[in-house]
Amino acid sequence: MLVGLIRRDDQFHLWAVARARQFPAPWLTCEAVVSEGLFLVGAAGRKALLGFLQRGLINIRFDLASELEPVLRLLEKYANVPMSLADACVVRMTEVLGDPIVLTTDKDFRIYRRHSRQTVPCVMP
Repeated sequence: MLVGLIRRDDQFHLWAVARARQFPAPWLTCEAVVSEGLFLVGAAGRKALLGFLQRGLINIRFDLASELEPVLRLLEKYANVPMSLADACVVRMTEVLGDPIVLTTDKDFRIYRRHSRQTVPCVMP
Protein backbone atom coordinates (compact mmCIF):
# COMPACT_ATOMS: atom_id res chain seq x y z
CA MET A 1 0.00 0.00 0.00
CA LEU A 2 2.83 2.41 0.80
CA VAL A 3 4.15 2.37 -2.75
CA GLY A 4 0.70 3.05 -4.20
CA LEU A 5 0.16 5.83 -1.71
CA ILE A 6 3.39 7.58 -2.62
CA ARG A 7 3.53 7.01 -6.38
CA ARG A 8 0.74 8.90 -8.13
CA ASP A 9 1.49 6.96 -11.33
CA ASP A 10 0.98 3.60 -9.58
CA GLN A 11 -2.04 1.63 -10.80
CA PHE A 12 -3.19 1.28 -7.17
CA HIS A 13 -2.72 4.93 -6.15
CA LEU A 14 -6.42 5.77 -5.80
CA TRP A 15 -7.07 2.50 -3.96
CA ALA A 16 -4.19 3.24 -1.56
CA VAL A 17 -5.43 6.78 -0.89
CA ALA A 18 -8.91 5.45 -0.13
CA ARG A 19 -7.51 2.78 2.21
CA ALA A 20 -5.36 5.37 3.99
CA ARG A 21 -8.55 7.27 4.75
CA GLN A 22 -10.40 4.11 5.78
CA PHE A 23 -7.55 2.86 8.00
CA PRO A 24 -5.87 5.97 9.40
CA ALA A 25 -2.23 6.03 10.44
CA PRO A 26 -0.15 5.03 12.22
CA TRP A 27 0.39 1.85 10.22
CA LEU A 28 2.53 -0.87 11.76
CA THR A 29 5.20 -2.45 9.63
CA CYS A 30 8.70 -3.88 9.65
CA GLU A 31 12.09 -2.77 8.38
CA ALA A 32 11.96 -5.23 5.47
CA VAL A 33 8.79 -3.58 4.16
CA VAL A 34 10.37 -0.13 4.45
CA SER A 35 13.48 -1.37 2.65
CA GLU A 36 11.43 -2.96 -0.14
CA GLY A 37 9.30 0.17 -0.34
CA LEU A 38 12.33 2.43 -0.68
CA PHE A 39 13.55 0.30 -3.55
CA LEU A 40 10.17 0.34 -5.29
CA VAL A 41 9.45 4.07 -4.95
CA GLY A 42 12.94 4.96 -6.14
CA ALA A 43 14.65 8.29 -5.72
CA ALA A 44 11.45 10.23 -6.47
CA GLY A 45 9.55 8.65 -3.56
CA ARG A 46 12.36 8.26 -1.06
CA LYS A 47 11.73 11.54 0.75
CA ALA A 48 8.00 10.83 1.08
CA LEU A 49 8.51 7.33 2.50
CA LEU A 50 11.16 8.48 4.95
CA GLY A 51 8.84 11.34 5.89
CA PHE A 52 6.16 8.79 6.78
CA LEU A 53 8.65 7.28 9.23
CA GLN A 54 9.75 10.62 10.65
CA ARG A 55 6.18 11.82 11.19
CA GLY A 56 5.11 8.54 12.81
CA LEU A 57 2.67 7.57 10.04
CA ILE A 58 4.39 4.21 9.85
CA ASN A 59 5.82 2.54 12.92
CA ILE A 60 8.31 -0.30 13.00
CA ARG A 61 6.78 -2.92 15.30
CA PHE A 62 8.73 -6.02 14.50
CA ASP A 63 12.05 -7.37 15.71
CA LEU A 64 13.43 -9.83 13.17
CA ALA A 65 16.16 -10.98 15.56
CA SER A 66 13.62 -12.23 18.09
CA GLU A 67 11.29 -13.66 15.42
CA LEU A 68 13.96 -15.16 13.18
CA GLU A 69 13.05 -18.84 13.53
CA PRO A 70 9.33 -18.42 12.72
CA VAL A 71 10.20 -16.13 9.80
CA LEU A 72 12.69 -18.64 8.43
CA ARG A 73 10.05 -21.37 8.68
CA LEU A 74 7.63 -19.22 6.66
CA LEU A 75 10.30 -18.54 4.03
CA GLU A 76 10.95 -22.26 3.73
CA LYS A 77 7.26 -23.17 3.63
CA TYR A 78 6.53 -20.67 0.84
CA ALA A 79 9.82 -20.99 -1.07
CA ASN A 80 7.87 -22.02 -4.17
CA VAL A 81 5.83 -18.78 -4.25
CA PRO A 82 8.58 -17.36 -3.58
CA MET A 83 7.98 -15.42 -0.37
CA SER A 84 10.06 -12.32 0.25
CA LEU A 85 11.54 -11.48 3.63
CA ALA A 86 9.13 -8.54 3.85
CA ASP A 87 6.13 -10.81 3.24
CA ALA A 88 7.36 -13.34 5.82
CA CYS A 89 7.78 -10.60 8.42
CA VAL A 90 4.28 -9.25 7.73
CA VAL A 91 2.72 -12.71 8.01
CA ARG A 92 4.57 -13.22 11.28
CA MET A 93 3.36 -9.81 12.48
CA THR A 94 -0.22 -10.99 11.94
CA GLU A 95 0.53 -13.93 14.21
CA VAL A 96 1.92 -11.89 17.09
CA LEU A 97 -0.01 -8.60 16.96
CA GLY A 98 -3.65 -8.29 17.96
CA ASP A 99 -6.39 -7.62 15.39
CA PRO A 100 -4.14 -7.43 12.34
CA ILE A 101 -5.26 -6.21 8.93
CA VAL A 102 -2.78 -6.20 6.08
CA LEU A 103 -3.30 -3.51 3.46
CA THR A 104 -1.64 -4.86 0.36
CA THR A 105 -1.80 -5.17 -3.39
CA ASP A 106 0.27 -8.37 -3.26
CA LYS A 107 -1.92 -11.30 -4.32
CA ASP A 108 0.48 -13.75 -2.68
CA PHE A 109 -1.20 -12.90 0.61
CA ARG A 110 -4.15 -14.97 -0.62
CA ILE A 111 -1.81 -17.99 -0.54
CA TYR A 112 -0.05 -17.37 2.77
CA ARG A 113 -1.46 -18.72 6.02
CA ARG A 114 -0.92 -17.50 9.54
CA HIS A 115 -0.57 -20.08 12.29
CA SER A 116 -0.31 -22.64 9.43
CA ARG A 117 -4.04 -22.71 8.59
CA GLN A 118 -5.67 -19.31 9.02
CA THR A 119 -5.97 -16.87 6.16
CA VAL A 120 -4.08 -13.63 6.57
CA PRO A 121 -6.64 -10.86 7.18
CA CYS A 122 -6.12 -8.56 4.21
CA VAL A 123 -7.70 -5.69 2.39
CA MET A 124 -6.80 -5.84 -1.30
CA PRO A 125 -7.98 -4.14 -4.47
